[in-house]
Amino acid sequence: MVEDPICGMTVDESSRFTSIYQGRTYYFCSRSCKEDFDRNPGKYT
Repeated sequence: MVEDPICGMTVDESSRFTSIYQGRTYYFCSRSCKEDFDRNPGKYT
């Protein structure tokens, strides 16, 4: 389990909502959180 960097929810690594930023994979609970991250990943890392 990992933490969604946007909302802080615990997310299983099998989540279909993922993004790769600077070689690291980030996992999200929803499409909305993924889209927020993708707009400005530096803000959340």
